[in-house]
Amino acid sequence: MSPNDETASAQPGGPDSETTDDERWLVVNGRRWRRTDPSLPEDVVAALKSHLGRGRSGVGTAKKDADNDAVAAARRRVGLAKHGLGERGPYWWDDTPADRLERAHQALAELDALDEPPSTSRTSS
Repeated sequence: MSPNDETASAQPGGPDSETTDDERWLVVNGRRWRRTDPSLPEDVVAALKSHLGRGRSGVGTAKKDADNDAVAAARRRVGLAKHGLGERGPYWWDDTPADRLERAHQALAELDALDEPPSTSRTSS
C-alpha cells in the first residue's frame, strides 16, 4: 500500500495508530494489514481460517524440510484462504456482500479440493 492510498488515515506511530478508517485496516507495529471481510458468516470465516492455519504451518514445515514443492503448495493454500477472507485481492469494500460471499465460497471450494485424494482413472474393458 502506498502512503498516498486514499483509504489510509492512520499514520504509523501517530496518535491514532491503533485505529484505522472504516475498520478496513489493522495496524500492527506501524504496518497496515487488511482486515477480514466483516460481512462473511462465522462458519465460512472459521473454515477459511482453518485452511489458513494449516497453510501457514505447512509453509514452516516445508521450509524446515527444504521441500520447495511443499512450500509452494502451502503458500497456495495461504493465498487462497486470504483471498477468501478478503485480506488479499480486490478490496472487499468495493464489492457487494453477495459478490464477497461468492468469492469466499469459491475459495473455500478450491481449498477443500486440495484435501481430496487424487482420483484414479478407470478404464472400461
